Amino acid sequence: MLSPLRKYTMEKPTKEQIIHRAYELWEQNGKPEGRNDEFYHQAERELQEKPEHSESTIVPE
Repeated sequence: MLSPLRKYTMEKPTKEQIIHRAYELWEQNGKPEGRNDEFYHQAERELQEKPEHSESTIVPE
């Protein structure tokens, strides 16, 4: 199971993950009409560009 910090960290996100992130972006931007492709592509870029080792900043207890 992935840690919460790795929720969106991946090289090849699935279509479902991209759609979920695009929906979040759409909501955050006030649910504008006619911008589906814009949010889909933005989500795809975000998910592909996240650093692979985001959890490296966590200090072990």
